[in-house]
Amino acid sequence: MKLAGGVRAGLAASLVSGAALAGPAAAQDAKPAPATLTKVAGFAHQVTGITVSRDGRTFVNFPRWSEDAPVSVAEVKDGQPVPYPDAEWNSWRNANADEVDPKTHFVCVQSVVADGQDRLWVVDAAAPAMAHVIKDGPKLVGIDLKSNRVVKTIPFDTGTVMQASYINDVRISPDGKTAYLTDSGAEGALIVVDLDSGSAKRVLSGHPATMPDKSVTVQYDGKPLRRPDGRGVAFSADGIALSPDGKTLYWQAIKGKTLYSLPTNALTGWATAAFVPEMLSDRTLESKIVTVGENGPADGLLIARKDGRMYVTSPQDNSVKVRDLTSTGNGLTTLVQDPQLRWPDTFSEGPDGTIYVTTSHIQDSADYKPGAPISLPTELWAIRSGPGDVTGSPR
Repeated sequence: MKLAGGVRAGLAASLVSGAALAGPAAAQDAKPAPATLTKVAGFAHQVTGITVSRDGRTFVNFPRWSEDAPVSVAEVKDGQPVPYPDAEWNSWRNANADEVDPKTHFVCVQSVVADGQDRLWVVDAAAPAMAHVIKDGPKLVGIDLKSNRVVKTIPFDTGTVMQASYINDVRISPDGKTAYLTDSGAEGALIVVDLDSGSAKRVLSGHPATMPDKSVTVQYDGKPLRRPDGRGVAFSADGIALSPDGKTLYWQAIKGKTLYSLPTNALTGWATAAFVPEMLSDRTLESKIVTVGENGPADGLLIARKDGRMYVTSPQDNSVKVRDLTSTGNGLTTLVQDPQLRWPDTFSEGPDGTIYVTTSHIQDSADYKPGAPISLPTELWAIRSGPGDVTGSPR
């Protein structure tokens, strides 16, 4: 639905590289939910991840899906992506795969997240075109944002990231000691990483809570989203969110509708143990899984520091929605809906509370639309909203 209304500029001039493009959107219920959608930057390639550091620096990433992307991780400066931390880390290509060490170069980056310790964490799925995983490629890379140097590389073995895996998104605990990742590949899972030791543990692998829901068909423009050969979207656990206090982890599959959660104290404390405690077994974890509610097919999740609400991308109807987590039984309310939000993908929250979201245009890519350009233009957006502007705001 096309939305009317004016647009208020809400970003520092150094970040804005596009015109303001949309205005207030209608909420799902009778209450209006005004929010401002502003284009921050446009890219010549398919973007997925976005993160904004504590001092306002903006980072994005470009996976190698339909094309051999020229940059994997970039800092956005004056609206343009600049290879980060340098050109060398971004120099891996499909064509030079035999010459460039995947251990020390980005292969196929899916997400980037800045933590509270001023580090940028890069998730390298190392599976170009979402095909087979490149040997020695899957890793979590930590970059110090003050020195702009790689300070930690955590490789994942084949027991953690399997051949049919596609590690997807990551959240870092407030104390900077634990990373939580989703695997959206053929066998969905959660991966818990002790950042100090580099130890990783794969849990709930193939569990219904991390796998696609066969009853769900992801749609776009009112019809099933399918590849030319008829295959539909089949991504497993993808979107992930961590409560601001670090005590609750949330996730869901794109081909799914249900949002799940676990207390993080059920996932940590094993790295220094002499053996993996019984509490971390899938059987024990299963009993602690909470069914939070239904989001419908969703890609990105974020719990905002400013208000504690969960932001949810809704690719099927070009929208961003919110969920009040302060009480049970509350559903979603539409915050902003606009046809330009073509597959809203990943969120980040800026230091001033601005919510950023990428649009990865998955439905427009060559994987789903024959004849589409290999280099697919995509965007980064900012959403500004005030307290109480949507139903369910805890404020």
